[in-house]
Amino acid sequence: MQRYPMTPEGHQALEEELKQLKTIERPRITTAIAEAREHGDLKENAEYHAAREQQGLCEARIRDIEAKLGGAQVIDPAKLPQDGRVVFGVTVVLENADSGEECQYKIVGDDEADFKVGKISVNSPIARGLIGKSEGDEAQIQTPSGLVVFEILEVIYQ
Repeated sequence: MQRYPMTPEGHQALEEELKQLKTIERPRITTAIAEAREHGDLKENAEYHAAREQQGLCEARIRDIEAKLGGAQVIDPAKLPQDGRVVFGVTVVLENADSGEECQYKIVGDDEADFKVGKISVNSPIARGLIGKSEGDEAQIQTPSGLVVFEILEVIYQ
């Protein structure tokens, strides 16, 4: 069975999305299909085909979430040894060695990643380059624009 690392917040968000899909979206789509069937000929009924497509997407997402929750490996960074090492779930404060610019990333599971709010996937090149390093270390990360060197200023276990 595949394991899916996630933070407690990410696990909770998936459970809430699953509940929303099962209790609100699925019944809404079923109702839409029933109403579209009442309009007659199903071959030329755009509403029916659209509702059936929505149903397929909804059911696929439900299966995906259930599989991920079934294989979830919830990791709470607050319960990890706080030794200054970069591990899954921590927030890392970095300084670009060339520009001196500071940035901050939280290393999370794939479903939680949102670069715009500073959450990067544990499978991203930046996270892979940081995992295992400690405060004060330098990490060389290959990016599309070339090699970038970051100094790890702080590791925050929240």
